[in-house]
Amino acid sequence: MALKLFATSSFVGIAVFVTLIAFLFTFYIKPQPQQRLFSAEELALYNGTDEGLPILLGILGSVFDVTKGKSHYGMGGGYNHFSGRDASRAFVSGNFTGDGLTDSLQGLSSTEVKSVVEWRDFYFRTYTFVGKLLGRYYDSDGNPTKYLKGAEAKARRGSQLLEKQKSEEAKQPSCNSRWSQDDGGEVWCDDGFPRLVQRPLEIALTGKMSKRCACFRQDQLDQPGLEVYEGCDYLAKTCRV
Repeated sequence: MALKLFATSSFVGIAVFVTLIAFLFTFYIKPQPQQRLFSAEELALYNGTDEGLPILLGILGSVFDVTKGKSHYGMGGGYNHFSGRDASRAFVSGNFTGDGLTDSLQGLSSTEVKSVVEWRDFYFRTYTFVGKLLGRYYDSDGNPTKYLKGAEAKARRGSQLLEKQKSEEAKQPSCNSRWSQDDGGEVWCDDGFPRLVQRPLEIALTGKMSKRCACFRQDQLDQPGLEVYEGCDYLAKTCRV
């Protein structure tokens, strides 16, 4: 009798243990989906023209199933030009034809590359990652190439420069501004006088030099590099632009 009770309790204990393992596996140990390696020719088949196939797109070599966004990525959709290919550059260039639909980021600024990486992160959050595109960003074994590592490093550099620019510009308050079709634009300072000033980090961020309007106290107006708005008095607090 005791032996029978022991066998029964042992069986129950094993069953409970197995159930617990299954519970943990289901809710905490999520199996990784199998990742497929695509060639450019294979990916092109998933451009939304075949109703029997999912719609896929690539960005920085990562491939996503965007079928749930069929109204956008399917035939006739506003984003169909992204389907069946890796058109990473077009996410920031806005060139959706011909040579613009390429995965090359050559010549893009660090902030533009940062935007492409952020778009890739958006797809990871929003759609299903299904594999990698062999070529520029992943080698034949599915390992990241120097181009992917370089793009990610450039994006990180862009983030650092943006933070530095924000920190520097916070030291000198920006002008208030408004614009209307009837009256045009104007800038003004509640405390200080509006001046145009170069943004020295902008050349590293965007590849172009730009200016911003900042407010300076009267005892700061003799600093080099400050530009009075055309047609605006030297000590005017409001300037038409």
